[in-house]
Amino acid sequence: MCTNYRPTSRDLLQELMDIDLSNLEGLEWPDETWKDYDAPIIRLGLDGQPECVVASFGFVPRRHVPASMPSLTTMNARSETVGQLRSYSRYWKSSQLCLVPMTGFYEPNYESGKAVRWQIAMADKRPFAVAGMWRSWEEADGRISHSFTQLTINADEHPLLKRFHKPDDEKRTLVVVPPEAYRDWLSCRDPEFARAFLNPYPHRLMNAWEDPRPVAKKKPAAEKQQSLLDF
Repeated sequence: MCTNYRPTSRDLLQELMDIDLSNLEGLEWPDETWKDYDAPIIRLGLDGQPECVVASFGFVPRRHVPASMPSLTTMNARSETVGQLRSYSRYWKSSQLCLVPMTGFYEPNYESGKAVRWQIAMADKRPFAVAGMWRSWEEADGRISHSFTQLTINADEHPLLKRFHKPDDEKRTLVVVPPEAYRDWLSCRDPEFARAFLNPYPHRLMNAWEDPRPVAKKKPAAEKQQSLLDF
């Protein structure tokens, strides 16, 4: 499943959906999103209009997991069980749906015999959004923060997306929401009707290519030694 993607930049957010972004002034997010990283999502505001907020990737952030418990993997929620699992069911049933804007997401391809990171994006190279779900948290200092997860569906029969993940594993993928359905998805208040949006995206509108993670350069020995003396 997708645990790493490229979030949409502030400039491209406006291209994706015509909404007010003044609340994002001064906020930044990394070029790639991983677990517990902040990234933009689009949800319905209190006025019933779409708004963009920055939220943490992973429905249950590490900081909210008790020290006695193992870290939870909640970046993806299976659409088949999202209404049943304790971590998600309350928020699914209350239709806390969101869009997760991005320009591409990463999946492992094993066709070479080993895992190679590939990027998956739209064929027209435009930003897109996937179906997600959000929730709020009250932090220790009293402020309210947000987190999100991405919904996934089976991709065993998808001409493109079945090429990813281990050979014997079930193929899963994110749900790309068509642009014309953005507002309908966000405003949906019937959990069962919401499932009508959870469909595979046409492969002819997508593209994928090998995109390994950059290898971190090792510091020269002399530079390492100098850094040890800088204290």
